[in-house]
Amino acid sequence: MFFKYLALASLVILYILMFIGGYLESSGQGLACPQWPLCPSGFVPSGPYVTEWVHRFIAATTGVMIIATAVGAWRVAGSHKRLRITGTLAGIFAVSQIGLGAIVINTQLKAIIVAIHNGIGILLFAMTLLTAIYAFKLQHGQTIKTNA
Repeated sequence: MFFKYLALASLVILYILMFIGGYLESSGQGLACPQWPLCPSGFVPSGPYVTEWVHRFIAATTGVMIIATAVGAWRVAGSHKRLRITGTLAGIFAVSQIGLGAIVINTQLKAIIVAIHNGIGILLFAMTLLTAIYAFKLQHGQTIKTNA
């Protein structure tokens, strides 16, 4: 039962992360912290860096939660192939998003890199959503039933 709520929490925090990322991009604050992984003020942010720091902190937390969900997809009783695939893909996309986030900052928001970052973010959200859906279809000791 814990796995279901981990998958759901991963989905919710990912949505919050995407919302904050969209806000940063549209408000022109994408380079508020021109260094990666920390802002010039160090680990604890100061005034102009707070929003970007919050985005990075939530990104790190989200990455850990999605990777934990991916591992759980392989370990939970009654896990099905579809759950394992979506969980694994979500974990891969999460790791790639962290790397792309660093590249986005280091290339000073180069448009093609930002577009790739956003596109993979959509794929990450889709895989995390499917993982949560499949997790809630699990019953202890049973596999997910499919019509195919």
